[in-house]
Amino acid sequence: MNIQELIGQDLERLYAVKIPASSVQIQKTKKEFKGHLTLVVFPLLKISRKNPEQTAQEIGEYLMQHQPSVAAFNVIKGFLNLTVAPAYWISVLNDIACDTSFGTKQATAGSPLVMIEYSSPNTNKPLHLGHIRNNLLGYSISEILKANGNRVVKTNIVNDRGIHICKSMLAWKRWGNGETPESTARKGDHLIGDYYVKFDQEYKKEISTLQASGLTKEEAEKRSPLMAEAREMLRRWEAGDQETVSLWKTMNSWVYAGFDQTYKALGVDFDQIYYESNTYLEGKEKVLEGLKKGIFYQQEDGSVWADLTADGLDEKLLLRADGTSVYMTQDIGTAKLRFDDYPIDKMVYVVGNEQNYHFQVLSLLLDKLGFEFGKGLVHFSYGMVELPEGKMKSREGTVVDADDLMDEMVQTAKAVSGELGKLDACSEEEADEISRIVGMGALKYFILKVDPRKNMVFNPKESIDFNGNTGPFIQYAYARIQSVLRKSAGCGHPSVASDVIPNEKEVTLIQLLSEFPSVVQEAAESFSPAIIANYVYELVKEYNQFYHDYSILKEENEAVKQLRLVLSDNVGKVIKTGFGLLGIRVPERM
Repeated sequence: MNIQELIGQDLERLYAVKIPASSVQIQKTKKEFKGHLTLVVFPLLKISRKNPEQTAQEIGEYLMQHQPSVAAFNVIKGFLNLTVAPAYWISVLNDIACDTSFGTKQATAGSPLVMIEYSSPNTNKPLHLGHIRNNLLGYSISEILKANGNRVVKTNIVNDRGIHICKSMLAWKRWGNGETPESTARKGDHLIGDYYVKFDQEYKKEISTLQASGLTKEEAEKRSPLMAEAREMLRRWEAGDQETVSLWKTMNSWVYAGFDQTYKALGVDFDQIYYESNTYLEGKEKVLEGLKKGIFYQQEDGSVWADLTADGLDEKLLLRADGTSVYMTQDIGTAKLRFDDYPIDKMVYVVGNEQNYHFQVLSLLLDKLGFEFGKGLVHFSYGMVELPEGKMKSREGTVVDADDLMDEMVQTAKAVSGELGKLDACSEEEADEISRIVGMGALKYFILKVDPRKNMVFNPKESIDFNGNTGPFIQYAYARIQSVLRKSAGCGHPSVASDVIPNEKEVTLIQLLSEFPSVVQEAAESFSPAIIANYVYELVKEYNQFYHDYSILKEENEAVKQLRLVLSDNVGKVIKTGFGLLGIRVPERM
């Protein structure tokens, strides 16, 4: 039983009434005050019928007499600061040591089923830095929700159709000369991305030529033969033209093979993948059904719209005049298929904040179409990621390629680790593996430690640092702990004797460890891996100070040595679990 439950029982005995758990509010004592835990007495004033100071004093005196876990107390206004007895902290540490899945819960057959969509790439370009943040957030949120006892389905929707796909197809058809990933020795997604950039370059040339002939920019864009050809290709694709569909399948297969390599290197996966080429027809069907029911309306040119002005929004295009669908139509179809396939309790879309309006509209449209899940969908809206040099643009070829960035991170990790002598005792194979773990850990941690709702600047040089709030700093602390534990082999450190008195630094560490389950819960409730990342950093900072101030293996008192080994072992356990929820590996040696 935790101390909050123990104090709750004591309060019920003191006042002889049933006290709701929500009224027993215990928090960590602020550093400027003496104590470990603070009981907020304001919710208890109606029961005590006394002022805050009198209530706190009364409760403190009662706990001193009746609760062995409380060693001392002091009152600051309406707050009762409690000093917890050493024996309680030892029992907490032993409980943590016995719990192999400490901080996490297992899902059961009746647990809520949450579907999380992330990645959502286009098949006209390779994954880039923005996709990295999306994938890392989606994967980590999935793992965090699992750790809170949810059943989770990780899903991806591949944008494999549309005018942007036709741009790459048309450019390859015009200027590709039949080249393939094999003939060029390039990953398929990179090859197709080159042609997306090529289309934009040729399109801009065409617009410039048309403007030079006296047309305005808007007129030039409307009369662009290249864009007209791309639109015609999309129309032929939707009409099922055999040649167009065959080219589309071939080029998409190149991209999928490239994506698979990138996902594997990034360490993310999916339980179910949907393709917009399959879902858009479902969406069109639902839109036409909505048109018949009068939910939507049709303009003279044949396009179908939703009027959302009564909901405080504007009018939204759902089907173009030529009958082709838009993203919103596809999302309606995808949502329908997903809820047909799974009994989903909650649907979470991990999509950047530039799409806030899109998901506001999607929620309304699904609700109007009669889908019960419409109003309940969650758009996990995260901020954009940029480099110190500024924003990236796919069509101009100025994005940071995900594959290149990951390779650079691993190579930089190897160089930095080598300079610091951290790979001296390793074989070449071990050095490569550790460099991969450290490089990817640096990348993932730097991105995930930031509040996901904020825009961020990713600085590769800052991320690979063995000091400060970085992945390598935490990974090195874990490796150091494993080294200590290896050297203690034979000593045995399963539990701590109950009569050992921990010093204040050890108590601070035990208290920090005890907070891990609530940290995991908070991270799930707020969809924020940053909460776990920064908790693990604080834990490591405290441990490093403890490691610096106190001897472990050379401690002469065997009981104290045992305490420090058990404490070290469980700090390592929580680091590994916490980093696992972020999708980050930890090296056993460095």
